[in-house]
Amino acid sequence: MDKDVELEWGKVVDKLTPPFGEDLDMQGILFLIGVQELGIGKKKFSKDQKLDVLHIAICTLLAPYGYYELEGRDADGWPHWKFNEQLPALKSGEQLALIKRAIVDYFNSDI
Repeated sequence: MDKDVELEWGKVVDKLTPPFGEDLDMQGILFLIGVQELGIGKKKFSKDQKLDVLHIAICTLLAPYGYYELEGRDADGWPHWKFNEQLPALKSGEQLALIKRAIVDYFNSDI
């Protein structure tokens, strides 16, 4: 993985750790991004809604790469995405690297 991305990834984790705790992992960061993008404030989510929030994060992160396009929001404020492009066949480590890079890009202006 790109050393610059790993360095920037560490900065993202360091920035998010104080307010959200030491056990914050990638899934937790994805959940935070999804909740931020959902923008409906503090709410208890069902298990299915939690998966939907993670989907929002993934779509948000991959949209700048051309994989998803925001179609709009439904009556409850949930965003809906259109799939634009087939993701390339990536090995597990490559998928992780892509998501880390996308998360770094997402937070880059805030760090």
